[in-house]
Amino acid sequence: MATALRPTELYPALAQVQPSLAELGPGAAPMSVPAGTVLFSENTPCQGFPLVLGGEIKVSRSSGDGRALELYRVVPGELCLVSSSCLFRSQPLSAHGITTQASTLMLIAPDIFRRWLETPAFRNEVLGLFAERMADLTSLIDAVAFHKLDRRLAAALLGHGQQRKVTHQTLADELGTVREIVTRLLRRFEREGWVTLGREQIQIVDGAALRALGN
Repeated sequence: MATALRPTELYPALAQVQPSLAELGPGAAPMSVPAGTVLFSENTPCQGFPLVLGGEIKVSRSSGDGRALELYRVVPGELCLVSSSCLFRSQPLSAHGITTQASTLMLIAPDIFRRWLETPAFRNEVLGLFAERMADLTSLIDAVAFHKLDRRLAAALLGHGQQRKVTHQTLADELGTVREIVTRLLRRFEREGWVTLGREQIQIVDGAALRALGN
């Protein structure tokens, strides 16, 4: 079992919230769970806000074909973006969380979490960690949507001569993504001088650069 620290050691702002942890009594008692425990699931209501005292939670999002993409992991002293956004907006959860190792955590009831947000120190701590987690997700999106997809797009443009008559939507369908991302990448290729974009056609200007990216 992972060693658990005191809640206020990991989340200092908890020393100022009302109602206090002591006032919550058994309702906020730490619980220990084994590795592989599903703490929350996609498209279900958020049952509470998890504060990790020991161990680790992996948060992932599933696709329709059964694949899963890991979004981030929550370790002691960090907050779960999916849970907080769900509570902020009163919407179902957009991902699922599972413990990767034996873990200890507190599950704070939604109404208590909202009351705690009235405490400036706790609210600032939540928003600060929220911003850090958003930065992590932005990096993930960049890696998934651009660093890999740009290579696939470059490869898709080659082998059709110097000019390919195709819409951005058709390319998006071929690559299994959305048109907006394909358009952004094509505009980047155009800025680099690799292609020239026209109406439903793409002129290859620097095939060597596209081949280098696609390999």
